[in-house]
Amino acid sequence: MLATAVAADQRLPLGPDWAYEVKWDGVRMLADTRAGVLQLWSRSGRDITMVYPELAGLETIQGAVLDGEVISIHDGRPSFEALSERMGVTDAHHALVLAGRSPVMYMVFDVLMLYGVDLTRHPYAERRATLERLTLPERCSLSPRYEDGAALWEATREHGVEGVVAKRLSSTYQAGRRSPDWVKAAHRHHRAATVCAWRPASTGSGRLASLLLGAPDAEGRIHFLGRAGSGIGSRLAAELTRRLGPLARPDSPFAEPVPAVDAREAHWCEPGVSVEVLYRERTSAGRLRHPVVLGIRDDDTADPWEE
Repeated sequence: MLATAVAADQRLPLGPDWAYEVKWDGVRMLADTRAGVLQLWSRSGRDITMVYPELAGLETIQGAVLDGEVISIHDGRPSFEALSERMGVTDAHHALVLAGRSPVMYMVFDVLMLYGVDLTRHPYAERRATLERLTLPERCSLSPRYEDGAALWEATREHGVEGVVAKRLSSTYQAGRRSPDWVKAAHRHHRAATVCAWRPASTGSGRLASLLLGAPDAEGRIHFLGRAGSGIGSRLAAELTRRLGPLARPDSPFAEPVPAVDAREAHWCEPGVSVEVLYRERTSAGRLRHPVVLGIRDDDTADPWEE
């Protein structure tokens, strides 16, 4: 179940029919123990159990499907950039090394099934009460719930946290749907964007320095969101180079011509790698203003193009 974003000229819904949670800056994940063993699933349906060995204790919760966000704490607050090192790991030993060096937290905020009983048709208030009675294992925590949305909004702004999600107390869990029963608002805007090209540094080193980003529309056409270079350090540049190399193509995958100032020296690639981007706002042409690349997504999904 996905949340609907608050429009620029609107605010979070307030009142006794709603509860409020922190909008965590991490990666959405389902924890599934229905088969008797733990399976961790990304938003795109990819099995990522091996990536987070420190969450193995979730296996003790029987016949369950939990929904939540994997986060990495850096300097006292969730950091997507810090979490990005854990994404896409394919070697179990490497995953164990990273888990020991920078363990993640799983912030659980919903329960879809418990002891084999489907809870998705139960209202959020009941699911939340059930979740609060569970004993969660190490490295897992219940995402706090608040009654005062306005106060939480100000508190998250003050502490540099991404934003707030409002949830209607009577809402069922509507899997696969972006529902108005869950409403999100961010102090700064985040989105997942697909990488369609990269450009080298102007120094002549050949090092990846910036990305040309896009978003798919309903027909699958990719539209240009802009060029982003901020946030791409040496480690991220190396990982992007490794992943984008096999996706090289001779021409642009965008549905429309890319401005020459952005297309210059571009190395085009098939859409197959997505990154998390922080930005101030979108222009009337749909471009991202002041984008910062936070890290590679754990899956290759991108948020859709919005007119």
